[in-house]
Amino acid sequence: MDEDEDLVVSLPTDHSAQSGGRFRNTLSVLRIIWTELTAGVGAWGSLKPLIAAVLAAVPFLFLGQHFNRQHQKGFDWMLLQLPLVLTLVLWPVLWLWSIIDAYRVAMIGVSEAENNRRILEIMA
Repeated sequence: MDEDEDLVVSLPTDHSAQSGGRFRNTLSVLRIIWTELTAGVGAWGSLKPLIAAVLAAVPFLFLGQHFNRQHQKGFDWMLLQLPLVLTLVLWPVLWLWSIIDAYRVAMIGVSEAENNRRILEIMA
């Protein structure tokens, strides 16, 4: 190749294809941002543990356990708090533990559902 020769590259300028590609790229970027914000489990999967913790923060009722469909645990803890109310030292410990447990169980439920969904995706 001579040193005097120039190499010219020309690309077609089809504006209709570029706008469709740009729209597709924008949707891809938004999908990635949504996945990152929700930790890949969707809006409900990321909000469920927070809702369980907020409900569990309501004193005396253990609503976080009922929200997680652990009605027996919520009922048992409600009965367990009756003698603990007299001690005023152990009751706050049980109450705080119920908040932590409701959040933890909701996180486990979300991750199990996500794992099952991914397994079904792989098998399909």
